[in-house]
Amino acid sequence: MHKDLLRLMRAEQSVRRHLAVTLVAAVLAGLLVLAQAELLAGVLSGRFTAAALAALAGVVALRALLAWTQGVFAGRTATGVKSALRSRLLSRLQELGPARLAGHRSGELVTLTGRGLDGLDAYLTGYLPSIAVAGVVPLAVLIRLFAADLGSAVIVLVTLPLIPVFGALVGMTTKAVTERQFHALSRLGGHFLDVVRGLPTLRAFGRARYQATVIQQVADAHRAATMRTLRVAFLSSLVLELCASLSLALVAVPIGLRLLGGSLDLTTGLLVLLLAPEAYLPLRMMGTRFHASMEGVTAADAAFAVLDAPAPAGDRPSPDRASQRSGERPPADAVETPVDGADVAPSLPSDTPEIRLEDVTVHYPGRDDPALTGVCLTIGPGERVALVGESGGGKSTLLNLILGFVHPSEGAVLVDGTDLRELDLDSWRARLAFVPQRPHLFATSVADNIRLGAPGSSLDEVRQAATAAQADEFVQALPHGYDTVVGERGTNLSAGQRQRIALARAFRRPQAAVLLLDEPTARLDGRSEAAVVAATAALARSRTAIIVAHRPAMIDLADRVIRIHEGRVLSDTCPSNRDSPGSDGAVGREEAVGQGGVDGGSGLRRDA
Repeated sequence: MHKDLLRLMRAEQSVRRHLAVTLVAAVLAGLLVLAQAELLAGVLSGRFTAAALAALAGVVALRALLAWTQGVFAGRTATGVKSALRSRLLSRLQELGPARLAGHRSGELVTLTGRGLDGLDAYLTGYLPSIAVAGVVPLAVLIRLFAADLGSAVIVLVTLPLIPVFGALVGMTTKAVTERQFHALSRLGGHFLDVVRGLPTLRAFGRARYQATVIQQVADAHRAATMRTLRVAFLSSLVLELCASLSLALVAVPIGLRLLGGSLDLTTGLLVLLLAPEAYLPLRMMGTRFHASMEGVTAADAAFAVLDAPAPAGDRPSPDRASQRSGERPPADAVETPVDGADVAPSLPSDTPEIRLEDVTVHYPGRDDPALTGVCLTIGPGERVALVGESGGGKSTLLNLILGFVHPSEGAVLVDGTDLRELDLDSWRARLAFVPQRPHLFATSVADNIRLGAPGSSLDEVRQAATAAQADEFVQALPHGYDTVVGERGTNLSAGQRQRIALARAFRRPQAAVLLLDEPTARLDGRSEAAVVAATAALARSRTAIIVAHRPAMIDLADRVIRIHEGRVLSDTCPSNRDSPGSDGAVGREEAVGQGGVDGGSGLRRDA
C-alpha cells in the first residue's frame, strides 16, 4: 500500500470515516458469502426446506446493500483524498514559487494535478477495499473448509499462495510499464499545452504544421505505451485466472469422485464446491485492481515527490505548512502565538526599507555555474535603481532574491538589517509590488484582473488605478469596459495593454513600499512605451524602485544604474556622477542601451 496516501488519509478526519465505512462494508459483504454458501448448499441438497430460500434472498439483498454502501463511501473517500492532495500540491507549488519551478514544464504539472490524480479512483475505490477483503475472507473460508473437509482445505491451502506469487511477478513488470505510460501521458499533456500557448508565435513563423507532426509523434508514443500496459494487464489476468482455474480443478475433481464413490455426503460436497472459488476470488480481484490502479499510484508518487522535495537552503517553512506537506495536522502548540522570548520571526520593518545584499551567491539545482557570485549591494530607502546587462546575467535572479522566490546559497539578503529568511515571507510580499516582463492575465474581467493586487477594491478604485497606469482609455473602449472578459494570458489584448493592466495592479497596492519591475517596456512600440514609462514614474514616486531595463526611457527614471554581467556587479553608478560626461555611469548607460537589440528591447512588435 502507498504509505504517503495512507498518511494523508489518516490526517483527514472525513476521509478516515469514509474509508472505515468502505472497508467494513467490503469485509462484511465478503464474509456473508459463508452464510450464502451454507444456505444454498442446504437447499440444493435437501437439508433445508424451501423456507430457507427467504433467508438466502435476505443474505443476497444484504450483500447488495453492503456493495452499494461500499461504492458510495469509496467514491467519497476518493473525492476527499484527491481534493486534499490537490490542495496540498497547489499550496506547495505556490510556496516553491516560479523560480524553483523553472525545471518543471507547466503542462506536465497541469496534467499531474488534473488527469493524473484522477487515476487514484481505481486505487481508492477498488484496490484498497480488495486488500481488506483479501486479508480476511480467504482465511475465513479456509477455516470453514477445514471444518467441513480436511482434504479439500489442504489443497486450497497449498494452491492459494500461488496467486499472489504469480501476481507479484507480473506486477513488477506492470509497475515499470505503467510508469513509462504515465510519463508518456505527461509529455503529451505538457507539450500540447505548451503548443497551444505558443500557437500565435508558431503561426507567425510558419511552424504550426511542424508542431502538429510533433504532437502526432508524442501521441503515438503514448498510444504505444498504453498498449504495452494493456498487454501486461491482460497477461496478468490470464495468469491469475489460469492459476485459479487449475487450483479449483484440483479441488473439484476429487470432490466429484468421492461423491460418486459415496465417501462424501452431498451437502458437504456442494458446500466445498461453492466456497472454494470464494477463497481465490478476493486474491484474483486484488491482482486485477492492482493493475488498474497503477497509473494513479504513479501519479501519487509524482505528486508526493513535489510535496516532499527538499527545500532549498535558507527555507524555513512554518509548522503548519510542513505538516500539510507530510499529510499530518500540526500540533496545537505549533500554531499558537509564541510567548515573549521565543524563537519567532522578527516583525517587518516599517516605512520604506533599506535592502542590502551581502556577498550573495546563488546556485540553481542542476547547474554548475552560479547565477550570482559574491554580489554586494545596498539599495537605500526611496532609491530608484536600474539593473542593466545582457540576458542571463543574473538580473531576474536578483529580483527573485528580493521576492523570496530564491534564497542565497551563500551570503544574505537583509531588510533593514534583518535577514529576509527570518521574516514572514507572506507579510514581506504584501509590501512589494511586482510587474513582470510578461504579466499573466486570467480569463476573467479586466476589473478582476486589476483587483488581483487588492481583491477588495471597488470599481471606482479600479478605475483610479487604471487611470494612473494610462489604461483607462483603452479599457473604456473595450466592448463591455471594465466588465470585458479577457482571454487566458490576455490573448485579446496587445502587449502594451497587458503591461498597463499589470501596472494598474501595482497601483492597487498603495501599502507597497518596494516596486520591482522586470523589463516592463520590452516588446512595446514607442507609444505604448511612453505610456508605460509615464505610469512607472508615477508609481515609483516615494517608493524604492528596482527596475530591470534596457531602454533609455526606463533607465532615465533611475537614480543609479547597476550593470550585472555573468552574475557579478561590474559597475554601480552614483547619482552624483551618472549624467556627467565621460563618467562610468554614462558608459554603463550606453552599454545597457546598446544591448537592447540583443535582449528584445528593439520594440519591433506592433502594439494596439
